[in-house]
Amino acid sequence: MATQYEISGTTAKGIAGSVESGVAEGALPPGAALPPVRRLAEELGVSAGTVATAYKELRQRGIVVTHGRGGTVVASAPAVASRRPPKVPEGLRDLAGGHPDPALLPALVPPSRLSPGARSHRSAPRLARLEDAVRGWLGADGIAAEHVTFAHGALDLIGRVLSVELRPGDSVAMEDPGYHHLLDLVPALGLRMVPVAVDDEGMRPDALRVALRAGVRAVVFSPRAQNPYGGCFSAARRDALAGLLRDRPDVLVVENDHASEVADAALYSLTGAGTARWVHVRTVSKFLGTDLRWAAAACDPVTLARHDGRLLLTSGWVSHLLQETVHGLLTDGSTRALVARARETYALRRTALAGELAARGIASRAASGMNLWVPVRDESAAVNGLRSYGWWVAAGARFRLASAPGVRISAAGLEPAEAERLASDFATVLGESEATYGG
Repeated sequence: MATQYEISGTTAKGIAGSVESGVAEGALPPGAALPPVRRLAEELGVSAGTVATAYKELRQRGIVVTHGRGGTVVASAPAVASRRPPKVPEGLRDLAGGHPDPALLPALVPPSRLSPGARSHRSAPRLARLEDAVRGWLGADGIAAEHVTFAHGALDLIGRVLSVELRPGDSVAMEDPGYHHLLDLVPALGLRMVPVAVDDEGMRPDALRVALRAGVRAVVFSPRAQNPYGGCFSAARRDALAGLLRDRPDVLVVENDHASEVADAALYSLTGAGTARWVHVRTVSKFLGTDLRWAAAACDPVTLARHDGRLLLTSGWVSHLLQETVHGLLTDGSTRALVARARETYALRRTALAGELAARGIASRAASGMNLWVPVRDESAAVNGLRSYGWWVAAGARFRLASAPGVRISAAGLEPAEAERLASDFATVLGESEATYGG
């Protein structure tokens, strides 16, 4: 409780800093109530306006939320905390991380094969040959790739774009359930999240319509392999969403195609459907390796200029050594063959687990990608129950804003025999849980 942590400070900045420290240290957990403005002002010997200013700063930075008469409480995912999953207990099969199967990743290009030009950025911030490869890569899926840029991963690029386009307090439409690191990133930028429900075809038009009416300034979504739900746009769904966004040229459209080559689904992109401000982001971590912190994006010229201007003021450019490595892998025939095999393997493993679960009466969402989302009544009971059988899965709370409970299972490295055993154990756990709840 907040009463167990003594907030200090005589200025708005000092009070805000004290609260932030309490949240970061865990003394003020998510949901903890802060003292009413006037009461805290009396305790600290400052004006009510000073405390109100401190609370406002904390709200803008995503650390607290205010519920009217319900008072001010620590946010469910405060910007100074993290949705990072707990450490995998020793001896458990890790199905929570969501990482690709190492056996399906290519070997990195040895440094001796890098060209001399890769060791200098003086000619240009981006290697021309990698730009050409990216334009071909994106263009094959119908993405307008005249304007492209690079970054140190998808989150790095999305965070930079949002920070130059929006201001603290602006709202962003986010998938719910959605990718937990994005759900951390947005409030850390001082932005407000508006949850948008998803289904097997991605963002639902009715939910996006409500968010647009609420005044969101940006929309962030995955067109396929949506994490954790697995949804992927159909042509009809893409057209329905485009119809809503076409009348809102002031809204930035951020398309996070994070799994691209291993998504096992066609791409129906919104970026070519009449949207004025847009960025299509791709990373290679899911099929070339998680240590390759590189992403490419195609975008409208204004977004390109703003992103690259901010990049110049921070890291300056993306390592040419990294760019050369990515180029070597993207253009290598044996690597492309391995990626194709990975895509087929992930699809087989995902559908095999979904089939085994369905055979036992357990519904799951797994239209594309590497993960399955399994709705459950009690996340803790499901996670702890599976733990007792040797499985470690992700509780859905890390991925949710307002959606119903569930757990996420990564099937990337799950062999068919394991899928059968996991489904059987899951059925037992859910049966025990239902018995606890009385059916």
